[in-house]
Amino acid sequence: MIRVLLADDQSLVRAGFRALLDAQPDIEVAAEAADGEEAVRRVRELRPDVVLMDIRMPALDGLAATRRVTEDPALKDVKVVMLTTFELDEYVFEAIRSGASGFLVKDTEPDELLRAVRAVVAGDALLSPGVTRRLIGEFAARSKEPAAADALALLTEREREVMTLVGIGLSNEEIARRLVVSPLTAKTHVSRTMVKLNARDRAQLVVLAYESGLVRPGWLG
Repeated sequence: MIRVLLADDQSLVRAGFRALLDAQPDIEVAAEAADGEEAVRRVRELRPDVVLMDIRMPALDGLAATRRVTEDPALKDVKVVMLTTFELDEYVFEAIRSGASGFLVKDTEPDELLRAVRAVVAGDALLSPGVTRRLIGEFAARSKEPAAADALALLTEREREVMTLVGIGLSNEEIARRLVVSPLTAKTHVSRTMVKLNARDRAQLVVLAYESGLVRPGWLG
């Protein structure tokens, strides 16, 4: 059972998400929170699998709350998905850099929300791949200080190749087909790359691919 915590200051939004999620046989809403402070407190108490975190909330905004969750070693298995009203929210890229596993716009289709929750728990592809890749590309291109590429020296040639494919949004199965290897081998390469670069999850690996210059925004499909 996938346990979800809903953090949003609008009760109607929470009610809508709860109705959808609780109707699924493999998902349950463990708790709700109306602001960032309450969200962090409930995450520490309940250790849910996924937090659906609104970016704009009183007391403590979603970005700050996400940092508190992702920087706590005791909560390393908790995945945070940011909720935003606007696709080009200026905080989205920073949220992913802060440890969020991805984001969704609030008016996303129900099936997409369910797929996203299941995907992030499985550690699979980045959420909303088309929109997310475009946003990451845009914000990475605008970042003031490009990250040093020294960390890439830790990677083997194959791992750099795999990281590039992750960066352009391919799933493990797609990477396996591209490199003519098994999905398990592709997954192993991705996992080793994440460990070497100290990436919390696949979302951060994508960001690092852009920031290091390994992937360019113009390559997006």
